[in-house]
Amino acid sequence: MTHRDEGIDTDAAPSGTGCAECVSADGWWLHLRRCAQCGHIGCCDNSPHQHATKHFHATGHAVIRSFEPGEDWFYDFRSRQFFDGPALRAPLSHPLDQPVPGPKGKVPEDWQDLLM
Repeated sequence: MTHRDEGIDTDAAPSGTGCAECVSADGWWLHLRRCAQCGHIGCCDNSPHQHATKHFHATGHAVIRSFEPGEDWFYDFRSRQFFDGPALRAPLSHPLDQPVPGPKGKVPEDWQDLLM
């Protein structure tokens, strides 16, 4: 079985440096997740809008990888299991100078009260 058969495309480039939906809606996120099949960048389940999980439900792309610096874990929404996966196409995280939460200038001062 190849990685593509498992829902992982090692050639898929990330869709950007931030959550695609939050950026288009002028929103913000806590942590970022990368779809291992198509490269879509979405926000985590602790973020206000949970776009990574919504992407899974909309597309069936079940495997994500952290898009945070220093994190290399994969997660499968179907099995609810974390696992080690293959090397993906760079970049492997958002830029180091991008704040968490982010993006800069969009995070409300009371952000901690707004998290799930």
